[in-house]
Amino acid sequence: MSFAFTALVSMLIVLGIMVLVHEFGHFAVAKFFKVRVEVFSIGFGKRLFGFRRGDTDYRLSLLPLGGYVKMAGETPGEARTGDPDEFASHPRWQRVLIGLAGPVANFILAFVLMTGLYMMHNEVENYLAGPAITDFVPQDSPAGHAGIQAGDLIVRFDKDKNPTWEQVRMRAALDVNSQVPVTVERTVDGKTQTFNTQLYLADPTKGDDFEIESVGLMPKVQNSPLGVRDVMPGNPADKAGMKTGDAIVAINGQAVHSVAAVMAFLQQTQGKPVDLTIQRGDQTLQLTAQPIWADDGAGHLGYRLGFHPAQAPFHVEQLPLSRAVGQSVTFNLNNSGYILDVLKRLVTRRSNVQQLSGPIGIARETGEAVSMPGWQPLIALMSLISLNLGIFNLLPIPILDGGMILLLLIEGTLRRDLNQEFKERVYQVAFVMLILFAAFVMFNDVAKLNILSKLKP
Repeated sequence: MSFAFTALVSMLIVLGIMVLVHEFGHFAVAKFFKVRVEVFSIGFGKRLFGFRRGDTDYRLSLLPLGGYVKMAGETPGEARTGDPDEFASHPRWQRVLIGLAGPVANFILAFVLMTGLYMMHNEVENYLAGPAITDFVPQDSPAGHAGIQAGDLIVRFDKDKNPTWEQVRMRAALDVNSQVPVTVERTVDGKTQTFNTQLYLADPTKGDDFEIESVGLMPKVQNSPLGVRDVMPGNPADKAGMKTGDAIVAINGQAVHSVAAVMAFLQQTQGKPVDLTIQRGDQTLQLTAQPIWADDGAGHLGYRLGFHPAQAPFHVEQLPLSRAVGQSVTFNLNNSGYILDVLKRLVTRRSNVQQLSGPIGIARETGEAVSMPGWQPLIALMSLISLNLGIFNLLPIPILDGGMILLLLIEGTLRRDLNQEFKERVYQVAFVMLILFAAFVMFNDVAKLNILSKLKP
């Protein structure tokens, strides 16, 4: 089965589930308030097939990238009969709750998915329970200034002796913006030496989003070189000749064992070309790549090579319900601001519009998640899509749920309905703008495939 077919089918299934849950949220609350629902559709456009039960036509439509619930008297400009089961005949607070129900359903789905995953199949990287051995340490980082080097073994971190990386992470989060004593063991010329130092854990977030890597402590997550799961077309790694299945042994002669180490090294070189030592089967190759300044897909800017890493060694745990709930809440809170952060970066020009992805990008991500071993990549991706679909629909843009809610709140404040013709024009303009935006994102998706360059002789 080709990757393109797998990606397409997996995207349609995943988006179908997201849309079904979102629209069911609207549907259920509308039914609860006795609003007549005329259509429940997965997809847009021409009706392919379905069935009618009561007042509602349940259908599957031609274009599967979305869906809708059509309620009586909902559309601006639609003739009103005054029936009590029409959407507009209900109190505004009920209509607001109906609008909120879709995004809330997506939030609930994201929470349930991750809770179930953590209870059944929580993948924990092996290095967390192992000795705290450092990978590459940037010279200009707090760890570099403290004299810590790559390959050092941390035998004391604050009060913890012989800590694991998990203990180091937990202790560091408690000690942010303070100086802690650190003792490392270092092998020099075959002899083990002990080195005592002080490390300042600088963190302006005061521990809320603190990562140990931010102070230059890069955990050695594996003893083997960093594997390459796939290479992004048109990016520096692709142009340099890197291929799926390769392993990055070293950059400019510096051994690296994690993505964090690679990223830190690229930031230190400030965008200069780097020499990559690549292991490809039984061969050792030397490649040269020119890093680019870009977004990593999660709102973080920096120098990139453009590849996805192979999964680090891990083991599976089954968490009890209480811990699984906590982990799920943390995961969803940490990822809930992605769309807002992307939009903010676009408005402030801190990010490039080329980082946006549409259906093709989603298909590529779902295809990769399905191809990876285990359920965690796919479930985590579904949770992220559901979470961000809910947030996107709450944006105060007319024709989205957030826009409808905003207009209802404005009418509630004014204690009168806005002019019907005015609302129709607002919805029309918003619809055209969203169509243009969607077309741009899809064009951007196609451009990322680098098809035109591949057609050149």
